[in-house]
Amino acid sequence: MERTHIAFFGRRNAGKSSLVNRFTSQELSIVSDVAGTTTDPVRKTMELLPLGPVVIIDTPGIDDEGTLGSLRIERSLRVLDETDIAILVVDGSLGVGDDEKQLIEAFMHKKIPYLVVINKGDLDVTAVPDGAMVVSALKGEGIEELKEKVAVIIRQRKTRPLVSDLVEEGDIVVLVVPIDKSAPKDRLILPQQMVIRDLLGAGAIPVVVKDTELELALGKVGPVRMVITDSQAFAKVSKIVPREIPLTSFSIIMARFKGILDQSIEGADMLDELADGAKILISEGCTHHRQCEDIGTVKLPSWIREYTGKDFEFSFTSGLEFPKELSAYDLIIHCGACMLGETEVNSRYRKAKDQGIPMTNYGIAIGKMKGILKRVIDFG
Repeated sequence: MERTHIAFFGRRNAGKSSLVNRFTSQELSIVSDVAGTTTDPVRKTMELLPLGPVVIIDTPGIDDEGTLGSLRIERSLRVLDETDIAILVVDGSLGVGDDEKQLIEAFMHKKIPYLVVINKGDLDVTAVPDGAMVVSALKGEGIEELKEKVAVIIRQRKTRPLVSDLVEEGDIVVLVVPIDKSAPKDRLILPQQMVIRDLLGAGAIPVVVKDTELELALGKVGPVRMVITDSQAFAKVSKIVPREIPLTSFSIIMARFKGILDQSIEGADMLDELADGAKILISEGCTHHRQCEDIGTVKLPSWIREYTGKDFEFSFTSGLEFPKELSAYDLIIHCGACMLGETEVNSRYRKAKDQGIPMTNYGIAIGKMKGILKRVIDFG
């Protein structure tokens, strides 16, 4: 499920945490009169009416001081890379200063829609800038109006379809879900859930099978509009699925959905250009317990060595960890990024492009190495 990331920014003691608690109707953040109480970004995933599925982020004050303060400011600014909507909280007794102006410039530079909120409306408020709104986190005034304004921005955001535009009502789509040591026990991973939900919404008929039952399933159902598989099973699945049936993977579907498909396809070509000893960064958007056959740290490096006949230096990151400076790498291979919002994913790909580093994703890289890339990016 694609969740809108809403981040609250501002100076220390502007009332960010109090406003977050009012906004969410939960004691999400610790509130104190002591400046700098919030020392790390605080994230909360939730369903929030009338906004729907969201991630709320409370950030440290942008005016923090000292060595630790600088680190906290850096972490606050890092949140910009994952922010879909920014709420700039201004202390009503102080007004908009240089810190707020710099944040607004950052929002505009990164093309992040934002709202300026003058807090502490129960006190004497200085001049209210054009377009800003006045609220009182203490009294709960203006909170519903703020939610409505955020809801308008969410509705205006352009979202790409996942797979619903590729199918018609009544189409059968076979989803191949291998069950191996790395598969989560008793549950489907997020991309599989998202695809199933999108297909159901389009009136299509998803049929979920293991790779070991794929051939049997294709013989029992039909005609099949498309087969979507876990990228790790490309080699096996591509031999079973007839050429006339479009074949792709969850990872490639996610690249299309996140808007980074074309750049990922171009990045995969670098696999043919790498020199022996080149440096490759393999990055995952989530954190999980590494298995003995982990795709990122074990399978991909093995497949890359086998495909190229060369040896490389591999580095690995996971979760929100992603280097600012990428010039040390010759290629970046990213997961499907199902756990990251579109803003975060595009920020990572934009950094790579700006620094001239080719970047691709798991499914496209595997399709390239298995010799079926053209097939798996042709959605029919």
